[in-house]
Amino acid sequence: MNINITQEMIWLGVGFLGQALFSARFIVQWIKSEKEKKSVFPVAFWYFSISGGVTLLAYAIYRQDPVFILGQASGLLIYFRNLYFVFNEKRNHVVE
Repeated sequence: MNINITQEMIWLGVGFLGQALFSARFIVQWIKSEKEKKSVFPVAFWYFSISGGVTLLAYAIYRQDPVFILGQASGLLIYFRNLYFVFNEKRNHVVE
């Protein structure tokens, strides 16, 4: 098999994996919200957002797609910031 075809197949796999991780966050959020009968965002939502975002950013960089790169990179800032808020809130509750 040609090396370029193999490389393309691997990167397509990375892209699909990233999309699957990113999509899983909605399933996790939906299940948690259904259990609590209100809209909630479990910590796993942010972990799936970050893992999917990082994977999709790598794919976007490989594809050299500036629109996709900007979208994923800016999203990652927001996901990490939200995860910071989650841990900061937990830390503040422990201190009180």
